[in-house]
Amino acid sequence: MKPEQQTRPAFILSRFIISIVILFTFGGIWGRAANTNFLASFEGDFVIHNFHFNSGETLHELRLHYRTFGSPRRDDNGLVRNAVLILHGTTGDGKQFLRPEFADELFGKGQPLDVTRFYLILPDGIGHGQSSKPSDGLHAKFPRFGYLDMIEAQYRLMTEGLNVNHLRLVMGTSMGGMHTWLWGEVHPDFMDALVPLASLPTQISGRNRVWRRIVIDAIRGAPDWQNGDYQTQPYGLKIAAETLYFMGSNPAIQARKMPTLAKADEVLNAYVASFSTNHDANDVLYAVEASHDYDPGPALEKIKAPLLAINSADDLINPPDQGILEHEIKRVKQGRAIVIPESDETVGHGSHTKAVLWKKYLIRFLRQTERPEGDK
Repeated sequence: MKPEQQTRPAFILSRFIISIVILFTFGGIWGRAANTNFLASFEGDFVIHNFHFNSGETLHELRLHYRTFGSPRRDDNGLVRNAVLILHGTTGDGKQFLRPEFADELFGKGQPLDVTRFYLILPDGIGHGQSSKPSDGLHAKFPRFGYLDMIEAQYRLMTEGLNVNHLRLVMGTSMGGMHTWLWGEVHPDFMDALVPLASLPTQISGRNRVWRRIVIDAIRGAPDWQNGDYQTQPYGLKIAAETLYFMGSNPAIQARKMPTLAKADEVLNAYVASFSTNHDANDVLYAVEASHDYDPGPALEKIKAPLLAINSADDLINPPDQGILEHEIKRVKQGRAIVIPESDETVGHGSHTKAVLWKKYLIRFLRQTERPEGDK
C-alpha cells in the first residue's frame, strides 16, 4: 500500500515503525558521515499516479524519494511553520546534504537548521537518486522532463504526500538553487523565505549552455549509446564526468591537487572511475537536459518572499564578472545577493555545499525573516 493510499493513523504508525528501523540500521553509517546527533525521522517514497509532464508525456507511476528530519509544527490555524525544503544539484540527491561539511554546520543542536526545531525535507528530484529515472528501465523512452516538472512533483510531495501546506524556507544548491528561484515565482505565497545557492536567475546560456551541450552531445552522439539501450555504459559518460569535474572546481584547487602531469591524470582518472561507477549515462543526459525550461528572468517581480542569493567568486558555472546576479536581484522586491570572495577555503562551484563559508549569512537571514511572536 502506498503512503498516500493509507489511512492517516496507519500512515503515522508505519512512519514510526520505519523510523525505528532506520534509527538502528543506518544510524551508525550516518554517524560516521557527520558528527552531529541527528537521524532521519523517515525515509520513503511518494508515488504520483499518471503524472503529466510539460512535454505532453505521462508516467503511470512517478516515484519521488525523500528524507525528513524533525517534525512539523503547526500554528493555531493549522499552517506548518517550521518546514524547510532543501534541494540538490544536477546528478546529485538528497543524501548529499548528510555530508559533514553541510550537515555538521547546519543540522545539529543549536545550528541554524537544528532538527529539534525544524522539519527538514530532502527529496530526490525526478531523474535523480532513488526517484523515478531513465535507468529504472525505460532508458531513453523515459518522459522528457524539465525543472518545472520537477518543482510540480516537489510541490505535490509537500501538499499531498507530507501534508505540508507552508514552508519556512526553500533553499537549494546549483540546480536546487535554480529550483529555488522558480519556487518563488510559481508558488509565491507558499514560503517565508528563499535561499538559492550557486545559481543565476537567468536562462541557461553562454558557457553554462556550452558545457551542458558538451555533456549532452558526448552521450547522445556516441555510437555505443545505441539510442539509450546500451548494455555497458557508453564512452560519452567518461566525457561527461571529465566536464563536470572541470566545471565544478576552481583553477587554484586544481593546481594544488594536481601539480604535475602524472598527478593530474591520477586525480582525474580516479574521479571519472568513481563517477562512472555510480552514475548512468541516460540519467546524466536527462538531468543535464532538464535545464531546458529554466528561465526565471521574465517573472522575477512575482517573487514575494525575502530572498538571499549566495554565490562564490570562483564559480566557473556562474561567473560573477558578468554582473548578472547583481543586476537581476534588483528586480526582486525583497532580494539580496552575496558573492563570497575567492579564498583558500572556497572550492569553486562546490562552495555551495561547504556551509561554513556562508552559514553566518543564513543565520542572519533566518533571524531577519522570523515571524513576530503571535503573528498568525
